[in-house]
Amino acid sequence: MSGPNSDYDPVEVTPLKAEEVDAMREAALAAIATAPDLDALKHARTEHAGDRSPLALANREIGALPPQARKEAGMRIGQARSAVNQALAARQEVLEAEHEERMLVEETVDVTLPWDRTPVGARHPLTTLSERIGDVFVGMGWEVAEGPVVEAEWLNFDALNLGPDHPARTMQDTFWMEPADNAIVLRTHTSPVQARTMLTREPPIYVVCPGRVFRTDEFDATHSPVFHQVEGLVIDEGITMAHLKGTLDHFAASMFGDGITTRFRPSYFPFTEPSAEVDLRCFVCRGQEPAVQSCRTCRGEGWIEWGGCGVVNPRVLVACGVDPDRYTGFAFGMGIDRTLMFRHGAEDMRDMFEGDVRFTTAFGSEI
Repeated sequence: MSGPNSDYDPVEVTPLKAEEVDAMREAALAAIATAPDLDALKHARTEHAGDRSPLALANREIGALPPQARKEAGMRIGQARSAVNQALAARQEVLEAEHEERMLVEETVDVTLPWDRTPVGARHPLTTLSERIGDVFVGMGWEVAEGPVVEAEWLNFDALNLGPDHPARTMQDTFWMEPADNAIVLRTHTSPVQARTMLTREPPIYVVCPGRVFRTDEFDATHSPVFHQVEGLVIDEGITMAHLKGTLDHFAASMFGDGITTRFRPSYFPFTEPSAEVDLRCFVCRGQEPAVQSCRTCRGEGWIEWGGCGVVNPRVLVACGVDPDRYTGFAFGMGIDRTLMFRHGAEDMRDMFEGDVRFTTAFGSEI
């Protein structure tokens, strides 16, 4: 820094000349105005407003001026530095606003997009199919009835005309609760719900009963000790097998598509008389030649076994307090697990119960 002068010497204070100060200011304002982002503005601030900037160094030269010249030079430098600082503040505000707008665009998160940080859950297909079946019958004016899975022996067997010597009562078919003297079982079918309904309601009765049942079956591709059934019961005046056939045809079409019908084959069940096995028209080949000959689903039969049905046995009506001379009815039962396998081509029943999420998520979260 130059030493103090007693006289004004413009040669020694060239940075303080008006044209030099104006040039420094214009250079600073130009650098600030053209700064494209906050990082560039930060560099311009250091270069033109920092401690080593031209204006800062020129400010230090004021002390070298004679007293009568310091005021004018100080005002010139001060005005220039003030203009630079104002330009910096204005440019800072503009660039920060642009930065925030850019961040809103570039870093926007679409909360409606799928995400995989936590896997999306899914409802079990047996649950959704049970509810779909219930909806079919509710749409026909029926009701959905439920009952306990731990059931009294009388409701599970006796009320349904399964006598004391019936083989279904043995340990080979039934899970008995201890102690055995209590005569409590895990229900082997959902028919006890039908018995409970007849005992607690007056006809007419139109109910469908989906739920879990238990039998001492092996756990393999087509059997499980825990599986799901849906049973239907109608008790009213003038009910015939024709009503049963029409109901099951509508049920079949709702599950497997328009045009799918059923047929009856004579059979025997203790709680219905007459009784029939229900076959389902093959929903793959539809029993049509020549596709039926090579159909792997029905194995060339054109029909698939689906469940059982029949007219409610008068003994069951009497046991449940219904007048058999006034009322008749029909009942049917199908496996929900088998229906699911038919509808979706599942080949192994174990996939439904082993808890592998890959099986469940394939069906989504249908409600």
